[in-house]
Amino acid sequence: MAQKVLVVDDELDMRTFLVTLLEISGYKPIIAVDGEQGLEIARKKKPALIILDVMMPRESGINMYRELRTDENLKSIPVIMLSALARKTFFHSQSLLDKYKGEKIPEPDAYIEKPPEAEELLDIINRIIG
Repeated sequence: MAQKVLVVDDELDMRTFLVTLLEISGYKPIIAVDGEQGLEIARKKKPALIILDVMMPRESGINMYRELRTDENLKSIPVIMLSALARKTFFHSQSLLDKYKGEKIPEPDAYIEKPPEAEELLDIINRIIG
């Protein structure tokens, strides 16, 4: 049976690209349009991997990522962050939040700046869960 990959992104074009890439590569994509919906689906469906956009309305990817990493049932799910936000900026925001909240959150399994190269993304997905 195909492994489930949860795609959390508010941009339709990016979701379409990711879903197509996953389907032709033998994975079963599940979609969420924001972090709130993403967390709900992650709890219900227990995906093998989560591809998470950083900047989204309602619940941001930064918040969803922190929730995933502090939830006993979800923290072992690998996460690939996908964002137009520079890698350095994301990690800086995480370190500030770590200090502020007094907790050290582990880094995501991968961080890819948008737009992703299909081949690079697929290599990372296959390395993590393939």
